[in-house]
Amino acid sequence: MPIQYSRGFTIIELMIVVVVLAIIAAIAIPAYSDYVTRARRADAKIALINFQIQQEKYRANNVSYGNAADIGLPADSPDGFYEIDVSGAVSSSSYSLTAEPQPPQVDAECGTFVFTVSGAVETRSIEGGNAANPIETCWQR
Repeated sequence: MPIQYSRGFTIIELMIVVVVLAIIAAIAIPAYSDYVTRARRADAKIALINFQIQQEKYRANNVSYGNAADIGLPADSPDGFYEIDVSGAVSSSSYSLTAEPQPPQVDAECGTFVFTVSGAVETRSIEGGNAANPIETCWQR
């Protein structure tokens, strides 16, 4: 009588594959989410830099810096993840720009990006975020 070998996988082999895939997913999903958040932060920084350049151009032709309507830039960042605005008083030597996250960008760590120019001093900060070191965590990463 010939011996018949069964074909297929045992339940143990299938469970090992499932565990390995679960471990890979547990590592990959948070890393991917962090990557997406940092990429969206770059959208805010690019918009603020573009706004700063336009502010300096506007100031070169006028007696003071301008508000968002004066400059004529869109209120949203290039990819639409942040709303850009001139906040506070605008004068001949100072202005403040903000980039507030809009859905689907949820950034509890950095919150709203704030870029302030007062005289020749530029200041970068965040509002509403919980980053321990906002310059290193939010502005440089």
